[in-house]
Amino acid sequence: MLEPLRQGLPPLDPAAVSDAVSCALPARFDAVREARQFTRRTLDQWELGDRFDDVCLVVSELVTNALRHALPASSARRTELEPPVRLHLMRWTGRLVCAVRDPSHDSPVARDSEDFSAESGRGLFLVESFSDCWGWHPLAGALSGKVVWALFRIQRSAGPERTAPSE
Repeated sequence: MLEPLRQGLPPLDPAAVSDAVSCALPARFDAVREARQFTRRTLDQWELGDRFDDVCLVVSELVTNALRHALPASSARRTELEPPVRLHLMRWTGRLVCAVRDPSHDSPVARDSEDFSAESGRGLFLVESFSDCWGWHPLAGALSGKVVWALFRIQRSAGPERTAPSE
């Protein structure tokens, strides 16, 4: 399902994939809080808690955008077998990707970033500001909709300092 996402990123060594988790989110705005809690638990387990503030802000914006702009008006009233929004967190050596899947085929639209007094419309500007890069891809096959993703570069654990051999 996330193959288009992988195609949009720099080449990744499949052996370097460390972890991947996802959670289904209901078509309710309190799902943003659930997404933040899921992200906190996951980053703590991956020992990346120091990146929580930036990652959490981006996750909140991506999930909010999916709930606000990508769901049909009828989705809140229907009983859902497959929740309409899904958050994916994937970690590779040196990279963390947050991806949000939603049922819309419409591309995300960044609004004019110069109007900081507007009450909404700054979400993708914040995603761009706090992540290293972001993008989106339409889904193909059995799943319809799109994935909007943000990439964060993460530091490797610092090991013992190496010194050059003495001559």
